[in-house]
Amino acid sequence: MATYLNPGNRGFEKILQSEYVDKTGMITLINKTIGTMQMLTCISRPRRFGKSYAAKMLCAYYDCSCDSHGLFDGRKVARTEGYLTHLNRYHVISLDITGFISEAKRQGMPMAGVPGKIVEAIHRELKDAFPKAALGESLMEDMIHCVEETGREFVFIIDEWDALIREAKGDTEIQSAYLNLLRGWFKNSNFTPKVVAAAYMTGILPIKKDGSQSAISDFKEYTILDPGRFVEFTGFTESEVRFLCGKYGMDFEEIRQWYDGYDFPGYGAIYNPYSVMCAMQEHKCRSYWRKTSAAESLMTYINMDFEGLQEIVSRLISGEEIEVRTDRFANDFETFRSRDDVLTLLIHLGYLTWNEEERVAHVPNEEVRAEFEQILEGTGVNRKWMELLGRSEKLLEDTIAGNGEAVCRAIEEIRETQYAPTFYNNEQALRYVIKFAYIAALDRYLKVEELPSGKGIADVVYLPKRKSLLPALVIELKWNQSSGGAVRQIEEKNYPAVLRDYDGGIVMVGINYDAKEKTHSCEIKKV
Repeated sequence: MATYLNPGNRGFEKILQSEYVDKTGMITLINKTIGTMQMLTCISRPRRFGKSYAAKMLCAYYDCSCDSHGLFDGRKVARTEGYLTHLNRYHVISLDITGFISEAKRQGMPMAGVPGKIVEAIHRELKDAFPKAALGESLMEDMIHCVEETGREFVFIIDEWDALIREAKGDTEIQSAYLNLLRGWFKNSNFTPKVVAAAYMTGILPIKKDGSQSAISDFKEYTILDPGRFVEFTGFTESEVRFLCGKYGMDFEEIRQWYDGYDFPGYGAIYNPYSVMCAMQEHKCRSYWRKTSAAESLMTYINMDFEGLQEIVSRLISGEEIEVRTDRFANDFETFRSRDDVLTLLIHLGYLTWNEEERVAHVPNEEVRAEFEQILEGTGVNRKWMELLGRSEKLLEDTIAGNGEAVCRAIEEIRETQYAPTFYNNEQALRYVIKFAYIAALDRYLKVEELPSGKGIADVVYLPKRKSLLPALVIELKWNQSSGGAVRQIEEKNYPAVLRDYDGGIVMVGINYDAKEKTHSCEIKKV
């Protein structure tokens, strides 16, 4: 069996032998592009979001060298129009560009040789499979002959298409050679209409906006910023995760807290598929994030405090949403003109999630928040972050101990730092400071804002994570009123009702800011 030309269905068959969430409906979207001007599709996603699984699935479906009825007949795609029309009807070119890069490094070969190695590998297999059609020195001419002889066009499936662009950053000669190869396949009026039935490419970043990647400008793009009709295939849907939780006996709410957060307007929640499956198989919620070279470079920018990035990341960790201009991003790993560019890259890498309607970004879940904390605690980190954590740790201790005066002092100190809002003029500003003040609690608590309970809504509730002996915290905020009145409101409206199944202690905290006196007051009562 070949590796690059008609590799068969063994890759997808192995996937099906493990736990598989049916994403075959995606095939229907690609089928609809065949024979149209939209036959070229480019998907950009973070790592760990199932791009390679999708590539293997498409190979198994289109490859004419195998019979994949047994793999697909019981799946969602089998119930769609055109299923049998395209099943195992095409030659497939399947490429994982990272594989060629790894092999070049193993052999000590310069990156400049990778485009030629790609052509050589495909041509060698084409000559072996179709000796009568492949008679010349040109791969493209022999592919045309192959279509004429067999009556079957080609489907191109290229995983990590942008890996060589990223690897050869700054080397325009290598990039140009690679892009010319793609241009010859997908932007050639003498080749593309005769040979290409469809193309599916995946990568991490979208196509560059400066025109340097014009070789693939005819591709229809679906990015993590706007996945369009591919949104449900971006990751696991909520219904899919609920099913897995039931099957594996996992707590859905805990899974949601750890791995949810990639929300798309009009559709809803999308979960990180890699981490969800790891949690199911290990039967444990924790960070399964895998750092990449891209993440390491981001640590450099954050640790340098590029345009105040440490402050921005601190705000994100505390639960804030940050406005981000994503339209100016150059779609590469080098061109950072502003902190918006770095934040946009974080969205593409899955470290942040983006709300297109509100044009804001936030940390999606507990897993990613933990990774951000590790970045901020790394070598060379700004000492202000460590000072904030130290103040927050002491604040949490004083809150649990019932020391209201110490709590006020800590809030005042944080209020005077760079993390406080510029305008401190309403209860929302107070809430903003409180979330920073208790940022150290996020390691041990689940923070919930505006939690419906009893006869009203609690401002901020910190729920201890599992196997914790810490008390729950119910915090009510007031502006120009009284901290005692805040505690009475917690009692009268029965906010602790939401914790009726919780068998630990409860600390009720009332915090008020007197704008005239410019002072905070705090009253604490334990239940």
